[in-house]
Amino acid sequence: MHDENAFDAATLRLFDEVATSGSFTAAAELLGYTQSAVSRRIAALERAVGGPLFERLARGVRLTPAGAALHRHAVAVLDRLARAKQELAAIHAGSGGVLRIGAFATANVDLVPATMKAFAARHPRVELRMVEGLSARLLDRLDTGALDVAVVSDYPAGLPVDGRLLLEDRLLVALPRTHPLAVQDAVDLRDLAGEVWIEAAPSGQPTQLVAACAAAGFTPRSGLRVAEWTGKFGFVAAGLGVTLVPELAARAVPTDLVLRPLLEHAPTRRVYVVLPDEPLPAALEFAGMLGEWDVCTTLSPI
Repeated sequence: MHDENAFDAATLRLFDEVATSGSFTAAAELLGYTQSAVSRRIAALERAVGGPLFERLARGVRLTPAGAALHRHAVAVLDRLARAKQELAAIHAGSGGVLRIGAFATANVDLVPATMKAFAARHPRVELRMVEGLSARLLDRLDTGALDVAVVSDYPAGLPVDGRLLLEDRLLVALPRTHPLAVQDAVDLRDLAGEVWIEAAPSGQPTQLVAACAAAGFTPRSGLRVAEWTGKFGFVAAGLGVTLVPELAARAVPTDLVLRPLLEHAPTRRVYVVLPDEPLPAALEFAGMLGEWDVCTTLSPI
């Protein structure tokens, strides 16, 4: 190819208009070119493809077989560019495109899906994509541009989060309904000193449970390491121990368990929404809608 601009969008539009109108003069008038400029651009395109694209007739021009083949591709390219322009306009207006959302597991019990449902009702043309992961990994994905908005917590303790605080998420104790303390409105953590605690596998960092129990004057008994929340609920329901459940996850607790707040030394975590430095309008609106969610709606299982 002799001209690196032979296939740019402007040349393809010019080529399409000549092919459609059958006239260099008509295409020039429509697109604001001189007739000689149209002739030069078409000649450059013909050199680039290695042969004539139009038959020059007494009145106007007609596509050659090569010209007809190129015209099919040019129409497809111009159509894709027009759709891309529309999609980008919708993205920048917050009314279309894709919104990539990341959230930690228990935020996906109620907070995030409720917000996604409300957002989708307002903006049905925005495609919502969801990624679940640990907060630290979600922040990394946000930094690399793989997410548009992230819902994270400051757990484990010390995780730096530069975002907008959404709520303080209490950790509640889950007990079997047959447990002697299940009849109380709230539980003293020290009354659970003899219980086996069901936790996830240790990550090398002190857990909120260990810190809270230390403040209450005892070391929690452990031994049952279960990572998934559904598994923890099963072990508690079987009477094999107790566990802490974030208030965010209260709606997911089965009916054969009860949740009780702790009177003292109750651990909490902060939940944030984090956006990139230049957020999409849709991400800004989604973050605002997260702030409208009411944590009190999740407490029916208690």
